[in-house]
Amino acid sequence: MGEIGLDGFVHGLNWDKQVQFFHAQLKLARDFDVPVVMHVRKAQDSVLKGLRIYKPRSGIAHAFNGSFQQADHFLNLNMCLGFGGASTFTRALQLRRLAAELPESAMVLETDGPDIAPEWINKQRNAPEHLPRIAETIAELRQSSVEVLSRQTQLNAQRVLPALALQG
Repeated sequence: MGEIGLDGFVHGLNWDKQVQFFHAQLKLARDFDVPVVMHVRKAQDSVLKGLRIYKPRSGIAHAFNGSFQQADHFLNLNMCLGFGGASTFTRALQLRRLAAELPESAMVLETDGPDIAPEWINKQRNAPEHLPRIAETIAELRQSSVEVLSRQTQLNAQRVLPALALQG
C-alpha cells in the first residue's frame, strides 16, 4: 500500500472523511495481506485505533513523533517507527530520547524528502542524500555505530515490508 493515514495538523481537512478512507485502506491492506506505511500527524491514537480494528500484517508509522507509550502500542501491532530529519534537531528532546532508547528492532530510517529536512538544512528541501548524516546523528544518540544502525534498520524494514527483502 502507498502511504495512508491521518493528518490532524492541517487545518480544513475533513476529519471524519479522513478516518473513513483510512479505515477502508486498512481493510484493503488486511484483506490483501499487505503492509502499510502510515502518515501519522497529530493522530497517533486514532491511527492506533484503526490498526487495532483491522490488524494489517505489518508496517511503518512514518515520521514517528509520539510518546513512549504510543511507540509500544505500534510495536505490539508489528509496526516499526520511522525516524528521519526531525530527530536531528537538538531541541527535539522527546524524539531524540525515543531514538536513543527504543529497542533496536523498533526503528527504520527515512528521509521523507522533500519534507522534514534535518537541522543542518532546516526549512530547505530534504533529499535522500541526507540519510547518511541522519543515520550518524541517530547512531550517536544510540551510542552505536552507523554500520550497526544501518544493518539493523535495513533488517527491520525488510521484516515489516517483506518485498524489500526480495529486491536483494
